Amino acid sequence: MSGSPSVAIVGGGASGTLAAVHLLRLARARAMPLEIMLIDQYGRHAQGQAYSTVDPRHLLNASVDKMSGLDDDPGHLLRWAHDDGIDIGGSGYLPRQAYGRYLRDLLTAAEDRPARVVRRVTATATALVQGPDVRVQLSGGGQVGADAVVLALGNRPQAPWPRVVDAGSRRYVADPWAPGALARIRDGAPVLVVGTGLTMVDVALTVTSAHPGTVVHALSRHALLPRPHPCPVPPPIPTAIPEGPLDLAELLRAVRLAVRENGGDWHAVIDGLRPRTQRLWANLSRDDQRRFLDLVARYWEVHRHRIPPATAARIGELRANGRLRVIRGRLVRATTGPEGVSARVSADGAVRRLDVGWLVNATGPGGGVAGDPFLSRLVADGVVRQDTLRLGIDADPCGRVLDAVGRPNDRVFTLGPTLRGTLYETTAIAEIRAQAAALASRLADALALAAHPR
Repeated sequence: MSGSPSVAIVGGGASGTLAAVHLLRLARARAMPLEIMLIDQYGRHAQGQAYSTVDPRHLLNASVDKMSGLDDDPGHLLRWAHDDGIDIGGSGYLPRQAYGRYLRDLLTAAEDRPARVVRRVTATATALVQGPDVRVQLSGGGQVGADAVVLALGNRPQAPWPRVVDAGSRRYVADPWAPGALARIRDGAPVLVVGTGLTMVDVALTVTSAHPGTVVHALSRHALLPRPHPCPVPPPIPTAIPEGPLDLAELLRAVRLAVRENGGDWHAVIDGLRPRTQRLWANLSRDDQRRFLDLVARYWEVHRHRIPPATAARIGELRANGRLRVIRGRLVRATTGPEGVSARVSADGAVRRLDVGWLVNATGPGGGVAGDPFLSRLVADGVVRQDTLRLGIDADPCGRVLDAVGRPNDRVFTLGPTLRGTLYETTAIAEIRAQAAALASRLADALALAAHPR
């Protein structure tokens, strides 16, 4: 493979895998040799954080017909499941661990050895150095050189909590998706989970199944749980929203009117907005985008990012049995010890003490580059800059990252959750696979031009 065009993809989860798959398929169609280095910190290539779970209770939050990894073949996942002998039944929702296998198979099938291969690298990226090629420096002193680099970093880690005393205690789970993080919560002691979104749902399902006596206290400012998908799912309804610049109040009025005209059923209205969400986001002013994040985002997320009916039913059972208790409030302080955690919780206008065995941070992805040494280094070196909302990094419409002064980099690209500040709706498979297909075409053109300048 020496001398072949090469691409290093930093991040081996869904974003990085789908970028590799689409690029390999396009390279095969163009009879172009290609080497891809897929770099993953934990060696979870083609699975990443979301699909490395081993708990079969963790289901995809979208039905199988919407989760194909190929942008030009919407029925691909359904055929794969049939060929793999998976009985989806009437639910239509696969376990996430099965989807992780699907992504692995998709990546392997896209290879065309010896001309087009993927080299799977287990290491932590620490910096980028640009010269005749782009070099990804790795932990331990190694490095990977390539003609182009794709930053497919997925969701940011949970933001660190200053309110936790002795955050290094084994009783505090700072990242529930770190390998084996939840496996030790099996003693039946009560668990305090801060956050009531999708991560909390997964944590609650796992720890209550590990021990029949476990009670979960779920704490958040709004105490809002993800809404369930209806069964059957109604077809999307387009919503009349004018093109061009608009303000947040106008957008909210249009959505409320559409829900009323649909007899109060919001599901089809929200799904009808999805193809236009990125454009609507771009049409809001920066001030309105900030207002949305402060005042509306949590309500949008629980309606937009829904859970399967079976998952919702299990959560309902846990609440009815008193094993899941949702608290509206905030964590004031938590002190960890060898036997448990003493938490002070502000709720209903008063501060009370809550003694639990475990504390889990399920507040969801952090914003910006805080807590990510690699991204922080890229910002400090001027290779990338944060977007204006500090939700991720800045890029042009072609996916080229912008440096400290706003210049696009022809050799460093990004896709997926890192573009949340620019696109907002950019974390689901439907959006990521479309970005991966478009990025593959741009990368292939750039690699061909570099190999044959004339």
